[in-house]
Amino acid sequence: MIRRRRTPASCAAGLLTLVVLTLAVALLTPLADAHAQPPGRATASEPTVKLSKSEAGTGGSVTVTGSGWRPGAILMVLICGRSTPSRGVPGGTDSCANADGRAVTADDEGTFRRELPVAEPPVPCPCVVHVSTITGPKAEADAAFRVAGHSVEPLPQEATGGRLSLLTDGRLTGSSGLLTWFGAPPARELVLTVGNVGTSPVKDPVFQVGTSHGVFAPRWQEQRWRGTVPPGGEARITLPVDLAAGAHGDYTVTLKYGGKVLTEQPWTVGRPWGVTLFWLMLCLVVPAALFRIGMAVVDRARPERAAPEPERRRRLVPALPAWLPRPPPSTAAHAQSRTPPPSRTPSTLPWFTPDTDTDMDAGAAPAVHLSSSPEDT
Repeated sequence: MIRRRRTPASCAAGLLTLVVLTLAVALLTPLADAHAQPPGRATASEPTVKLSKSEAGTGGSVTVTGSGWRPGAILMVLICGRSTPSRGVPGGTDSCANADGRAVTADDEGTFRRELPVAEPPVPCPCVVHVSTITGPKAEADAAFRVAGHSVEPLPQEATGGRLSLLTDGRLTGSSGLLTWFGAPPARELVLTVGNVGTSPVKDPVFQVGTSHGVFAPRWQEQRWRGTVPPGGEARITLPVDLAAGAHGDYTVTLKYGGKVLTEQPWTVGRPWGVTLFWLMLCLVVPAALFRIGMAVVDRARPERAAPEPERRRRLVPALPAWLPRPPPSTAAHAQSRTPPPSRTPSTLPWFTPDTDTDMDAGAAPAVHLSSSPEDT
């Protein structure tokens, strides 16, 4: 078998082909994914609302359907007065029948369907069915609707003076310090750029800043910005935003001017773990301190006891049963009482002279001195 020898040119050509194929796959994959997506998700579309009928009386119902919404978004459906689809709901939800509103969640395709009971709004018509998102990015849509038997009045004239419009979306700046970790009120600054699209200057405008937690309604607070925005001019607005002490979780900051919402910004506040740590330490330290105080009181209140007299330790030996024979008294040598040896007395034999004992006591050799009485001689 003949093996062909690779040349540098063939290696370079193979490497170039591999690079071209890799680039082709990388470029064609996004296109394939785009074609594989459902038609409703291919391109972002404006949310729309449709009604099953354009007029109904109080006590009836109307079917509301929508499309183009963010998948999984939680929506609120209301009947609002003094509004038109082109103008929206300028007064906020204060002009809507909030008690009879309904909530609905968009499906994976961004569509929904919901039955809405017909109720009279607190202000005269013209009326609309207003659908808006509760959480997440702000989105809303309106459809014209007439409540049978409800009064209809012309819309109020819009002010022809200075009007502020949002030029750049707002953002929250700042960070939480160490005290916030221990329950101090979180604080941020809402920064945005507005422009005057009216014909007269706007001096010291008053904004409404609202903070809401979850699905609860926002709590509004009026804040005045010191300055003047000339016609056709723009200004950078900075407004402080504060929460209550110990606040944590997901919040939404909303800014309104002239009854119109300018921007909404999400704000996630961390849990103040320092407070939890403080309570844990308190639960450990307080019982320990009370225990020490109680022991000190008991030691002082307890009477002093006299020291016990020393007693001779006795070894407890169990008594022998009656049926066991008793051992006889011992006669061994070690059992006999030892008495000191008798002291040596001088010998009184008549044939020994008194100096014999002295010589023996001195350790000398015993010398025998015999003597005889005069009678023997």
